[in-house]
Amino acid sequence: MRKILIVGGVAGGATAAARLRRLSEEDKIIIFERGEYISFANCGLPYYIGGVISDRNKLLVQTVEGMSKRFNLDIRNFSEVISIERENKTVKVRNVKTGETYTESYDILILSPGAKPLRPNIDGIDDAANLFVLRSIPDADLIKKFIDENNPKSAVVIGGGFIGIEMAENLTEQGIKVTLVEKLNQVLAPLDFEMAQLVHRELNANGVDLILEDGVAGFKDKGKKIILESGKEIDTDMIILSIGVVPELPCLEYAPMDFASRGTVPENPLAKSCGLALGKKGHILTTKQLQTIDAKTGQVIEDIYAIGDVAQITDYVTGNETAVPLAGPANRQGRLAADHINGLDVNYHGALGSSVLKVFNLTVASTGNNERQLKAKGLKYKAIHAHPANHATYYPGASQIAMKLLFDPDSGKIYGAQAVGREGTEKRIDVIATTIKLGGTIRDLAGLELCYAPPYSSAKDPVNILGYIACNVADGVYDVVHWNEIDDIIKNGGYLLDVRTPVEFDAGHIEGAVNIELDELRNRIDEITISKDTPIYVNCQVGLRAYIAIRILKANGFKNVYNLSGGYLTYKGSKYVIKNAGNIGPDSILANISKSSQIVKEIDATGLQCPGPLLAVYNAIKEAQEGERIKVIATDYGFAADIENWCSTNGHKLISLTHDNGKYIAQIQKGNKDNRCPLSAPTSTQENATIVLFSGNLDKALAAMIIAQGAAMQGKNVTVFSTFWGLNALRKDKPVKVKKNFIEKMFGFMMPRGAENMPLSNMNMLGMGPVMIKNIMKSKNVDDINTMIKSAMDLGVKFVACTMSMDLMGIKQEELIDGVELGGVATYISRNENAGITLFI
Repeated sequence: MRKILIVGGVAGGATAAARLRRLSEEDKIIIFERGEYISFANCGLPYYIGGVISDRNKLLVQTVEGMSKRFNLDIRNFSEVISIERENKTVKVRNVKTGETYTESYDILILSPGAKPLRPNIDGIDDAANLFVLRSIPDADLIKKFIDENNPKSAVVIGGGFIGIEMAENLTEQGIKVTLVEKLNQVLAPLDFEMAQLVHRELNANGVDLILEDGVAGFKDKGKKIILESGKEIDTDMIILSIGVVPELPCLEYAPMDFASRGTVPENPLAKSCGLALGKKGHILTTKQLQTIDAKTGQVIEDIYAIGDVAQITDYVTGNETAVPLAGPANRQGRLAADHINGLDVNYHGALGSSVLKVFNLTVASTGNNERQLKAKGLKYKAIHAHPANHATYYPGASQIAMKLLFDPDSGKIYGAQAVGREGTEKRIDVIATTIKLGGTIRDLAGLELCYAPPYSSAKDPVNILGYIACNVADGVYDVVHWNEIDDIIKNGGYLLDVRTPVEFDAGHIEGAVNIELDELRNRIDEITISKDTPIYVNCQVGLRAYIAIRILKANGFKNVYNLSGGYLTYKGSKYVIKNAGNIGPDSILANISKSSQIVKEIDATGLQCPGPLLAVYNAIKEAQEGERIKVIATDYGFAADIENWCSTNGHKLISLTHDNGKYIAQIQKGNKDNRCPLSAPTSTQENATIVLFSGNLDKALAAMIIAQGAAMQGKNVTVFSTFWGLNALRKDKPVKVKKNFIEKMFGFMMPRGAENMPLSNMNMLGMGPVMIKNIMKSKNVDDINTMIKSAMDLGVKFVACTMSMDLMGIKQEELIDGVELGGVATYISRNENAGITLFI
């Protein structure tokens, strides 16, 4: 019989004890736990404070009595191991209630004391009566008691890590105004900056103020006032300190530590006292079997193991030393240590650090290394972004997931991934983490066969899409540039081609971009006058249309073409500016919410894609009186990115923009053109726009209608002048009894009757092409051509049928749809005066 001592319970120690007993009924197993609880759900503590978990007992995974009986364990809580005598194979134990000490011998020792929150040596911290940390159930009890008894109105969370973000959310849910202070320029260190910006926006949208790149210098008035390093002062009712954790050092105090040195720790006296080798940050060095190492000789100490937050392990991706204070790795390490103790041939190959976090309505997940880590390690890598929908867009409730993948372009090895979205976000990171663990590459991502049904995914899963993009980059189909590079490229003379629609472009674009819509690129390619060897940088909304444009450009001889990774959505998101309600002036949007008029109309634009939501807003604003408000609900992420700019350029006020469960909710107050944002570019005084529709092709008629609607929404007086084959778009779809001669009847028979029956300019395929594009438009919630024509008319677009062409082609006025005017070239010329836009399609 062996005597196995385990120092610490919870994730690692409790798991090791249970596994040891399952493998052997003979061993004597003793667990020493400094606190009262041997196994509890510390990840659930913020949600208990926030009221999401109402029953405190549900946090207790195992009780001392229950676990002792089930697994035949000797569990000694309120017992702290304060020293180890390796030569005698004994530990010294102190009863934390009585102070009494005793010695216990061991055959095998497992160290799993966990970690404790950092408490830096900040001026006034010891006098702060309203300052709390959160690591254990007693910590949660103290916070909850303080809230119940003091009813705080405000709180400051110091630190933007997992616990800090969770506490900010749950305190907000309790009706407490939260300010989060973070020393770095972003929250959530596992994310790269542009991904963290999405979290910043979500925190702001839910009322959390953010103060970044500022540290805490001191506390005054027993914690009622916080002094920041910038000199700013914050009044608060309570403080949550959450700046990280360090390995638990039983019975021994930490050396003083200033706030700026966060991330470094002093030596581990308990481990050092018995000669265990330590890492740079005080963690205990371990082998692949999680055995410890002698500090002097470097030899393996076969009878002492270290697991969980106290252990230094290997980064699975790069092989570098690391420490991962997460429950998942601690559980696996506990099981593996027990297996090895019982003679099983096992190895711990390291941790990916896979994690997921709820931030109000967002899910934030990551695995592996981020860009900062890869740069620090000097590894060659490529980064790509994508914004795929979480499931089929035609199924209700679809929303986009912002995703980022990091990989070696030569070998295809996956270094890491990040995702921010809603339902299904963590599933995609789980798939990528599994692929990494099994040694897969970017090419395996493209080839994965994953579950598909409209409520859950698309035929091409977001993980597949990342694989396709990564393979294109690795194979040299195109290279990418990123959100933080493109501005400098344009300033230095670079050519940026934006292939989105004019409506999207007008709602927001990168300064200096040239707009040629993708569907017009082949016909307008001569407008690109730079040499075929000069680099061209292409962007669209998310990157897909830019890829198609790149294929067209390369087929036309352009050799040096780049895709803006993640498109305008990634760029726009990365430029988010923190908006704090507590720091705004009297004329700000948020400050005026209570002074605004009541909502006069609510619009449901869910399921519509650009420009549908903007069109819905335009129509509602047109009917409202100046100063009245409308509320619009949309699911298109592009709408959320563009509505603010649209309001500014059209003189309206965006009162608020929030998102709830995949829906973006905007409140807009109608203004007038004289109220346009003074920082926006001057608006042209040329108020007219004319489009000559000559083509009888469906795709070109669609382009004309989209441009016409976009121009009308920007305040233009738009005229569509249909001549020759373009008249077919204005014909009724049913025969009309009119008198015609033989030639006129022949013309009428051969030409398509109405816009719905028009062919495609390319890939018509005996009529199959139009059927396919109409089905795609329907699945993507894009209006059909007749609906677009009606919407354009509702926007005030004038449709004029050329009378000369009607006469030549035998088309009678009775055959045209209602609302069409008749006119000739003089009518066109008069409408073309003072025109800022003139197009021939």
